[in-house]
Amino acid sequence: MQPGARLKAAEEILDEIVNRHRPAALALADWGKSHRFAGSGDRNAIGGLVYDALRRRSSIGWAFQSDSPRAMSLGAASAALGLTPEAIAAACDGSQHALASMSVAEAAGLTRTLDSAPDHIRADVPEWLWPSFLASFGSRAVAEGQKLASRAPTDLRVNTLKATQENVLKALAEFKVEPTAHSPIGVRVPAPIGTARTPNLQAEAAFQAGWFEVQDEGSQLVSLLAGGDARLQVLDLCAGAGGKTLALAAHMQNTGQIYAYDEDRQRLKPIFERVKRAGVRNVQILKGGDHAALKALGPRFDLVLVDAPCTGTGVWRRRPEAKWKLRPQSLEQRQTEQLAVLMTARRMVKPGGCIVYVTCSLLPEENGDRVAAFLSEAPEFRVEPYADVWRTRLLTEPPASADGRDDGLLLTPLSNGTDGFYVATLKHRG
Repeated sequence: MQPGARLKAAEEILDEIVNRHRPAALALADWGKSHRFAGSGDRNAIGGLVYDALRRRSSIGWAFQSDSPRAMSLGAASAALGLTPEAIAAACDGSQHALASMSVAEAAGLTRTLDSAPDHIRADVPEWLWPSFLASFGSRAVAEGQKLASRAPTDLRVNTLKATQENVLKALAEFKVEPTAHSPIGVRVPAPIGTARTPNLQAEAAFQAGWFEVQDEGSQLVSLLAGGDARLQVLDLCAGAGGKTLALAAHMQNTGQIYAYDEDRQRLKPIFERVKRAGVRNVQILKGGDHAALKALGPRFDLVLVDAPCTGTGVWRRRPEAKWKLRPQSLEQRQTEQLAVLMTARRMVKPGGCIVYVTCSLLPEENGDRVAAFLSEAPEFRVEPYADVWRTRLLTEPPASADGRDDGLLLTPLSNGTDGFYVATLKHRG
Protein backbone atom coordinates (compact mmCIF):
# COMPACT_ATOMS: atom_id res chain seq x y z
CA MET A 1 0.00 0.00 0.00
CA GLN A 2 1.13 3.52 -0.77
CA PRO A 3 1.54 6.02 2.11
CA GLY A 4 -1.67 7.80 1.11
CA ALA A 5 -3.63 4.56 1.41
CA ARG A 6 -2.14 3.88 4.83
CA LEU A 7 -3.12 7.37 5.98
CA LYS A 8 -6.67 6.88 4.73
CA ALA A 9 -6.93 3.49 6.40
CA ALA A 10 -5.78 4.98 9.69
CA GLU A 11 -8.37 7.75 9.37
CA GLU A 12 -11.13 5.18 8.87
CA ILE A 13 -10.01 3.13 11.87
CA LEU A 14 -9.61 6.18 14.09
CA ASP A 15 -13.13 7.26 13.14
CA GLU A 16 -14.40 3.91 14.44
CA ILE A 17 -12.46 4.37 17.68
CA VAL A 18 -13.12 8.06 18.34
CA ASN A 19 -16.64 8.55 17.00
CA ARG A 20 -18.12 5.09 17.33
CA HIS A 21 -16.28 4.24 20.56
CA ARG A 22 -14.98 0.90 19.37
CA PRO A 23 -11.96 -0.68 21.08
CA ALA A 24 -8.80 -0.01 19.09
CA ALA A 25 -7.75 -3.65 18.83
CA LEU A 26 -11.19 -4.66 17.56
CA ALA A 27 -11.39 -1.80 15.06
CA LEU A 28 -7.97 -2.72 13.66
CA ALA A 29 -8.85 -6.42 13.47
CA ASP A 30 -12.12 -5.74 11.66
CA TRP A 31 -10.41 -3.43 9.18
CA GLY A 32 -7.89 -6.15 8.42
CA LYS A 33 -10.64 -8.72 7.83
CA SER A 34 -12.45 -6.44 5.38
CA HIS A 35 -9.24 -5.44 3.56
CA ARG A 36 -7.54 -8.77 3.03
CA PHE A 37 -5.42 -7.36 0.22
CA ALA A 38 -3.38 -5.52 2.86
CA GLY A 39 -0.25 -7.45 3.73
CA SER A 40 1.13 -7.96 7.20
CA GLY A 41 3.58 -5.09 6.73
CA ASP A 42 0.76 -2.74 5.81
CA ARG A 43 -1.38 -3.84 8.74
CA ASN A 44 1.55 -3.40 11.09
CA ALA A 45 2.32 0.10 9.77
CA ILE A 46 -1.32 1.15 9.99
CA GLY A 47 -1.59 -0.23 13.53
CA GLY A 48 1.49 1.72 14.57
CA LEU A 49 0.07 4.87 13.02
CA VAL A 50 -3.27 4.44 14.81
CA TYR A 51 -1.71 3.82 18.21
CA ASP A 52 0.75 6.68 17.83
CA ALA A 53 -2.15 8.99 16.96
CA LEU A 54 -4.02 7.88 20.08
CA ARG A 55 -0.94 8.35 22.27
CA ARG A 56 -0.57 11.97 21.10
CA ARG A 57 -4.19 12.82 20.46
CA SER A 58 -4.14 15.98 22.56
CA SER A 59 -0.93 17.51 21.19
CA ILE A 60 -1.85 16.63 17.59
CA GLY A 61 -5.25 18.23 18.09
CA TRP A 62 -3.62 21.42 19.35
CA ALA A 63 -1.12 21.54 16.48
CA PHE A 64 -3.84 21.01 13.85
CA GLN A 65 -6.55 22.95 15.70
CA SER A 66 -8.71 19.90 15.09
CA ASP A 67 -9.26 16.60 16.87
CA SER A 68 -10.71 14.86 13.82
CA PRO A 69 -9.55 11.36 12.83
CA ARG A 70 -8.04 12.90 9.68
CA ALA A 71 -5.95 15.34 11.73
CA MET A 72 -4.85 12.52 14.05
CA SER A 73 -3.73 10.40 11.11
CA LEU A 74 -1.80 13.26 9.52
CA GLY A 75 -0.25 14.36 12.81
CA ALA A 76 1.16 10.93 13.64
CA ALA A 77 2.42 10.13 10.13
CA SER A 78 5.85 11.69 10.38
CA ALA A 79 7.15 9.42 13.13
CA ALA A 80 4.94 6.39 12.49
CA LEU A 81 5.58 6.16 8.74
CA GLY A 82 8.91 7.97 8.56
CA LEU A 83 7.55 10.69 6.26
CA THR A 84 8.61 14.31 5.87
CA PRO A 85 5.91 17.01 5.80
CA GLU A 86 6.46 17.25 2.04
CA ALA A 87 5.99 13.50 1.63
CA ILE A 88 2.80 13.58 3.70
CA ALA A 89 1.42 16.40 1.54
CA ALA A 90 2.33 14.48 -1.61
CA ALA A 91 0.62 11.34 -0.30
CA CYS A 92 -2.65 13.24 0.10
CA ASP A 93 -3.35 13.42 -3.64
CA GLY A 94 -7.10 12.87 -3.56
CA SER A 95 -6.94 9.59 -5.45
CA GLN A 96 -9.37 6.77 -4.74
CA HIS A 97 -7.37 5.19 -1.93
CA ALA A 98 -5.75 8.28 -0.45
CA LEU A 99 -6.77 11.27 1.62
CA ALA A 100 -7.92 14.44 -0.07
CA SER A 101 -5.36 17.19 -0.59
CA MET A 102 -4.22 19.00 2.54
CA SER A 103 -5.41 22.48 3.38
CA VAL A 104 -3.10 25.35 4.24
CA ALA A 105 -4.11 24.98 7.90
CA GLU A 106 -3.26 21.27 7.87
CA ALA A 107 0.12 21.95 6.29
CA ALA A 108 0.81 24.42 9.09
CA GLY A 109 -0.21 21.80 11.64
CA LEU A 110 2.50 19.44 10.43
CA THR A 111 5.24 21.87 11.46
CA ARG A 112 3.64 23.76 14.36
CA THR A 113 5.64 23.43 17.58
CA LEU A 114 4.13 22.94 21.02
CA ASP A 115 6.17 25.69 22.66
CA SER A 116 3.13 27.83 23.48
CA ALA A 117 0.74 24.93 24.25
CA PRO A 118 -0.54 24.41 27.80
CA ASP A 119 1.49 21.93 29.81
CA HIS A 120 -1.18 19.23 29.85
CA ILE A 121 -1.37 19.44 26.04
CA ARG A 122 2.40 19.11 25.68
CA ALA A 123 2.27 16.11 28.02
CA ASP A 124 -0.73 14.51 26.29
CA VAL A 125 -2.48 14.12 29.62
CA PRO A 126 -6.22 14.81 30.11
CA GLU A 127 -6.62 18.28 31.63
CA TRP A 128 -8.66 17.09 34.60
CA LEU A 129 -5.81 14.77 35.63
CA TRP A 130 -3.08 17.40 35.35
CA PRO A 131 -3.18 18.40 39.06
CA SER A 132 -2.51 14.76 39.98
CA PHE A 133 0.47 14.61 37.62
CA LEU A 134 1.84 17.80 39.12
CA ALA A 135 1.39 16.35 42.60
CA SER A 136 3.36 13.25 41.62
CA PHE A 137 6.08 14.76 39.46
CA GLY A 138 6.26 18.53 39.92
CA SER A 139 8.56 20.13 37.35
CA ARG A 140 9.02 16.77 35.56
CA ALA A 141 5.32 16.31 34.87
CA VAL A 142 5.48 17.34 31.19
CA ALA A 143 8.47 15.11 30.49
CA GLU A 144 6.80 12.18 32.29
CA GLY A 145 3.66 12.63 30.21
CA GLN A 146 5.61 12.85 26.98
CA LYS A 147 7.42 9.61 27.72
CA LEU A 148 4.05 7.98 28.42
CA ALA A 149 3.04 9.04 24.90
CA SER A 150 5.91 7.12 23.29
CA ARG A 151 6.11 3.50 22.16
CA ALA A 152 6.97 0.83 24.70
CA PRO A 153 9.50 -1.98 24.46
CA THR A 154 8.52 -5.61 24.95
CA ASP A 155 9.93 -7.10 28.14
CA LEU A 156 10.23 -10.77 28.97
CA ARG A 157 10.55 -12.41 32.38
CA VAL A 158 12.85 -15.42 32.35
CA ASN A 159 11.17 -18.42 33.96
CA THR A 160 13.94 -19.53 36.29
CA LEU A 161 12.24 -22.89 36.78
CA LYS A 162 13.29 -23.77 33.24
CA ALA A 163 15.89 -21.34 31.91
CA THR A 164 18.41 -18.62 32.66
CA GLN A 165 18.65 -15.07 31.37
CA GLU A 166 21.60 -16.19 29.24
CA ASN A 167 19.52 -19.00 27.70
CA VAL A 168 16.79 -16.58 26.63
CA LEU A 169 19.23 -13.95 25.35
CA LYS A 170 20.84 -16.57 23.11
CA ALA A 171 17.54 -18.06 21.94
CA LEU A 172 16.20 -14.65 20.88
CA ALA A 173 19.46 -13.05 19.71
CA GLU A 174 18.05 -12.41 16.22
CA PHE A 175 15.64 -9.87 17.75
CA LYS A 176 18.48 -7.75 19.22
CA VAL A 177 17.36 -8.45 22.76
CA GLU A 178 19.26 -7.12 25.75
CA PRO A 179 19.16 -7.58 29.54
CA THR A 180 16.79 -5.27 31.40
CA ALA A 181 18.41 -2.50 33.42
CA HIS A 182 17.08 -3.37 36.89
CA SER A 183 15.47 -6.82 36.85
CA PRO A 184 18.04 -9.64 36.98
CA ILE A 185 15.59 -11.97 35.25
CA GLY A 186 14.47 -9.65 32.45
CA VAL A 187 15.11 -9.50 28.71
CA ARG A 188 14.09 -6.53 26.57
CA VAL A 189 13.09 -6.29 22.92
CA PRO A 190 13.48 -2.62 21.94
CA ALA A 191 10.40 -0.65 20.91
CA PRO A 192 9.87 -0.64 17.15
CA ILE A 193 10.76 2.51 15.23
CA GLY A 194 8.60 3.79 12.40
CA THR A 195 7.04 0.93 10.44
CA ALA A 196 9.20 -1.76 12.05
CA ARG A 197 7.25 -4.52 13.72
CA THR A 198 7.45 -6.16 17.14
CA PRO A 199 8.26 -9.87 16.66
CA ASN A 200 5.67 -12.51 17.49
CA LEU A 201 7.60 -13.85 20.46
CA GLN A 202 4.87 -16.24 21.54
CA ALA A 203 5.47 -18.22 18.36
CA GLU A 204 9.07 -18.90 19.39
CA ALA A 205 10.08 -22.36 20.56
CA ALA A 206 11.54 -20.90 23.76
CA PHE A 207 8.15 -19.47 24.69
CA GLN A 208 6.35 -22.72 23.94
CA ALA A 209 8.89 -24.51 26.14
CA GLY A 210 8.06 -22.18 29.01
CA TRP A 211 11.40 -20.37 29.11
CA PHE A 212 9.86 -16.92 29.40
CA GLU A 213 6.68 -14.91 29.82
CA VAL A 214 5.89 -11.49 28.39
CA GLN A 215 6.01 -9.19 31.43
CA ASP A 216 7.13 -5.57 31.73
CA GLU A 217 10.26 -4.99 33.77
CA GLY A 218 8.26 -2.89 36.24
CA SER A 219 5.92 -5.79 36.89
CA GLN A 220 8.94 -8.08 37.34
CA LEU A 221 10.42 -5.69 39.88
CA VAL A 222 7.29 -5.43 42.01
CA SER A 223 7.07 -9.24 42.00
CA LEU A 224 10.70 -9.48 43.14
CA LEU A 225 10.09 -6.88 45.84
CA ALA A 226 7.06 -8.82 47.04
CA GLY A 227 9.40 -11.67 47.86
CA GLY A 228 7.61 -14.95 48.23
CA ASP A 229 10.53 -16.78 49.82
CA ALA A 230 10.77 -20.56 49.85
CA ARG A 231 8.10 -22.51 51.74
CA LEU A 232 5.90 -19.50 52.51
CA GLN A 233 2.13 -19.35 52.32
CA VAL A 234 1.17 -16.72 49.72
CA LEU A 235 -2.13 -15.32 48.48
CA ASP A 236 -2.32 -13.46 45.17
CA LEU A 237 -5.60 -11.73 45.86
CA CYS A 238 -6.09 -10.07 42.45
CA ALA A 239 -4.32 -12.65 40.30
CA GLY A 240 -5.94 -11.84 36.95
CA ALA A 241 -4.18 -13.71 34.15
CA GLY A 242 -1.48 -14.86 36.56
CA GLY A 243 1.63 -12.92 35.56
CA LYS A 244 2.72 -12.12 39.12
CA THR A 245 1.55 -15.52 40.40
CA LEU A 246 3.97 -17.20 38.00
CA ALA A 247 6.76 -14.81 38.93
CA LEU A 248 6.29 -15.60 42.63
CA ALA A 249 6.18 -19.34 41.94
CA ALA A 250 9.48 -19.20 40.11
CA HIS A 251 11.05 -17.10 42.87
CA MET A 252 9.85 -19.68 45.41
CA GLN A 253 11.25 -22.51 43.22
CA ASN A 254 7.95 -24.40 43.44
CA THR A 255 8.08 -24.61 47.24
CA GLY A 256 5.47 -23.40 49.69
CA GLN A 257 1.97 -22.69 48.48
CA ILE A 258 0.44 -19.90 46.40
CA TYR A 259 -3.30 -19.39 46.21
CA ALA A 260 -4.43 -17.44 43.15
CA TYR A 261 -7.77 -15.65 43.41
CA ASP A 262 -9.65 -13.00 41.50
CA GLU A 263 -13.12 -11.53 41.80
CA ASP A 264 -13.68 -12.08 38.07
CA ARG A 265 -13.37 -15.70 36.96
CA GLN A 266 -13.03 -14.58 33.32
CA ARG A 267 -9.79 -12.79 34.15
CA LEU A 268 -8.44 -16.03 35.60
CA LYS A 269 -8.98 -18.10 32.43
CA PRO A 270 -5.46 -17.69 30.97
CA ILE A 271 -3.74 -18.73 34.19
CA PHE A 272 -4.43 -22.46 33.78
CA GLU A 273 -2.49 -22.84 30.53
CA ARG A 274 0.26 -20.48 31.71
CA VAL A 275 0.83 -22.50 34.90
CA LYS A 276 1.12 -25.69 32.86
CA ARG A 277 3.56 -24.24 30.32
CA ALA A 278 5.73 -22.71 33.05
CA GLY A 279 6.08 -25.97 34.97
CA VAL A 280 4.61 -24.44 38.13
CA ARG A 281 3.46 -26.91 40.79
CA ASN A 282 2.87 -24.83 43.93
CA VAL A 283 -0.14 -22.81 42.77
CA GLN A 284 -3.72 -23.55 43.74
CA ILE A 285 -6.26 -21.61 41.69
CA LEU A 286 -9.40 -20.67 43.58
CA LYS A 287 -12.72 -20.26 41.84
CA GLY A 288 -13.13 -16.64 40.81
CA GLY A 289 -15.56 -14.71 42.99
CA ASP A 290 -15.95 -17.53 45.54
CA HIS A 291 -15.92 -15.41 48.68
CA ALA A 292 -16.72 -18.35 50.95
CA ALA A 293 -13.70 -20.34 49.76
CA LEU A 294 -11.49 -17.30 50.19
CA LYS A 295 -12.77 -16.55 53.68
CA ALA A 296 -12.31 -20.19 54.71
CA LEU A 297 -8.56 -19.89 54.21
CA GLY A 298 -8.38 -17.53 57.17
CA PRO A 299 -5.41 -15.42 58.33
CA ARG A 300 -2.74 -17.97 57.42
CA PHE A 301 -0.64 -16.03 54.93
CA ASP A 302 2.92 -14.81 55.21
CA LEU A 303 2.35 -12.65 52.14
CA VAL A 304 -0.76 -11.27 50.49
CA LEU A 305 -0.13 -9.64 47.14
CA VAL A 306 -2.71 -7.01 46.25
CA ASP A 307 -2.34 -6.08 42.57
CA ALA A 308 -5.20 -3.67 42.98
CA PRO A 309 -7.73 -2.59 40.35
CA CYS A 310 -6.72 0.87 39.16
CA THR A 311 -7.03 3.43 36.38
CA GLY A 312 -4.05 2.01 34.48
CA THR A 313 -2.40 5.38 33.97
CA GLY A 314 1.00 3.70 34.17
CA VAL A 315 0.39 1.61 31.05
CA TRP A 316 -0.87 4.36 28.73
CA ARG A 317 2.00 3.58 26.33
CA ARG A 318 0.38 0.22 25.65
CA ARG A 319 -3.28 1.24 26.01
CA PRO A 320 -3.37 4.82 24.76
CA GLU A 321 -7.08 4.95 24.08
CA ALA A 322 -7.75 4.34 27.77
CA LYS A 323 -6.39 7.72 28.84
CA TRP A 324 -9.01 9.62 26.87
CA LYS A 325 -11.85 7.42 28.16
CA LEU A 326 -10.97 7.82 31.83
CA ARG A 327 -13.43 9.89 33.87
CA PRO A 328 -13.38 11.30 37.43
CA GLN A 329 -16.07 8.86 38.57
CA SER A 330 -13.89 5.94 37.43
CA LEU A 331 -11.04 7.19 39.61
CA GLU A 332 -13.40 7.52 42.57
CA GLN A 333 -14.69 3.98 42.03
CA ARG A 334 -11.18 2.56 41.85
CA GLN A 335 -10.23 4.22 45.13
CA THR A 336 -13.20 2.59 46.82
CA GLU A 337 -12.27 -0.79 45.37
CA GLN A 338 -8.63 -0.41 46.38
CA LEU A 339 -9.44 0.24 50.00
CA ALA A 340 -11.93 -2.64 50.02
CA VAL A 341 -9.40 -5.15 48.68
CA LEU A 342 -6.80 -3.94 51.18
CA MET A 343 -9.27 -4.54 53.99
CA THR A 344 -9.85 -8.06 52.65
CA ALA A 345 -6.09 -8.62 52.61
CA ARG A 346 -5.93 -7.39 56.20
CA ARG A 347 -8.09 -10.33 57.28
CA MET A 348 -5.90 -12.87 55.47
CA VAL A 349 -2.44 -11.94 56.83
CA LYS A 350 -1.07 -13.72 59.86
CA PRO A 351 0.75 -11.74 62.58
CA GLY A 352 4.18 -10.77 61.33
CA GLY A 353 3.21 -11.23 57.69
CA CYS A 354 2.87 -8.51 55.09
CA ILE A 355 0.66 -7.08 52.40
CA VAL A 356 2.34 -5.91 49.22
CA TYR A 357 0.15 -3.28 47.57
CA VAL A 358 0.69 -2.76 43.84
CA THR A 359 -0.94 -0.61 41.17
CA CYS A 360 -0.11 0.24 37.58
CA SER A 361 -1.10 3.84 38.32
CA LEU A 362 0.88 7.06 38.56
CA LEU A 363 -1.76 8.93 40.56
CA PRO A 364 -1.20 9.71 44.26
CA GLU A 365 -4.92 9.17 44.87
CA GLU A 366 -4.46 5.47 44.08
CA ASN A 367 -1.01 5.02 45.59
CA GLY A 368 0.30 6.81 48.67
CA ASP A 369 -3.12 8.23 49.51
CA ARG A 370 -4.67 4.74 49.50
CA VAL A 371 -1.91 3.38 51.70
CA ALA A 372 -2.42 6.23 54.16
CA ALA A 373 -6.18 5.61 54.20
CA PHE A 374 -5.60 1.93 54.90
CA LEU A 375 -3.11 2.55 57.69
CA SER A 376 -5.55 4.90 59.39
CA GLU A 377 -8.00 1.97 59.53
CA ALA A 378 -5.40 -0.74 60.23
CA PRO A 379 -2.88 0.56 62.79
CA GLU A 380 -1.45 -2.96 63.21
CA PHE A 381 0.40 -2.39 59.91
CA ARG A 382 3.33 -0.11 59.08
CA VAL A 383 5.06 0.77 55.81
CA GLU A 384 8.52 -0.63 55.28
CA PRO A 385 10.74 1.87 53.38
CA TYR A 386 11.02 0.60 49.82
CA ALA A 387 14.79 1.14 49.73
CA ASP A 388 15.29 -1.35 52.58
CA VAL A 389 13.10 -3.90 50.82
CA TRP A 390 14.94 -3.38 47.52
CA ARG A 391 18.38 -3.90 49.09
CA THR A 392 17.18 -7.07 50.79
CA ARG A 393 15.46 -8.55 47.75
CA LEU A 394 17.57 -7.38 44.81
CA LEU A 395 20.91 -6.87 46.57
CA THR A 396 21.56 -3.65 44.64
CA GLU A 397 21.12 0.04 45.34
CA PRO A 398 17.53 1.17 44.68
CA PRO A 399 16.52 3.94 42.29
CA ALA A 400 14.86 7.09 43.57
CA SER A 401 11.08 6.90 43.61
CA ALA A 402 9.68 9.04 40.79
CA ASP A 403 7.43 10.91 43.23
CA GLY A 404 10.30 11.69 45.61
CA ARG A 405 8.85 9.66 48.50
CA ASP A 406 10.69 7.06 50.56
CA ASP A 407 7.81 4.84 51.72
CA GLY A 408 6.42 3.33 48.51
CA LEU A 409 8.25 3.09 45.19
CA LEU A 410 6.87 4.70 42.03
CA LEU A 411 8.42 3.48 38.77
CA THR A 412 7.82 5.34 35.48
CA PRO A 413 8.87 5.12 31.82
CA LEU A 414 10.90 8.33 32.08
CA SER A 415 12.60 7.64 35.41
CA ASN A 416 13.14 3.90 35.11
CA GLY A 417 12.39 2.77 31.55
CA THR A 418 9.50 0.63 32.80
CA ASP A 419 5.75 0.91 32.69
CA GLY A 420 4.30 2.93 35.54
CA PHE A 421 4.03 0.87 38.74
CA TYR A 422 3.65 1.64 42.43
CA VAL A 423 4.54 -0.81 45.19
CA ALA A 424 4.37 -0.51 48.99
CA THR A 425 5.16 -3.19 51.57
CA LEU A 426 2.81 -3.11 54.57
CA LYS A 427 4.20 -5.12 57.47
CA HIS A 428 2.00 -6.56 60.21
CA ARG A 429 3.41 -5.52 63.59
CA GLY A 430 2.48 -8.81 65.30
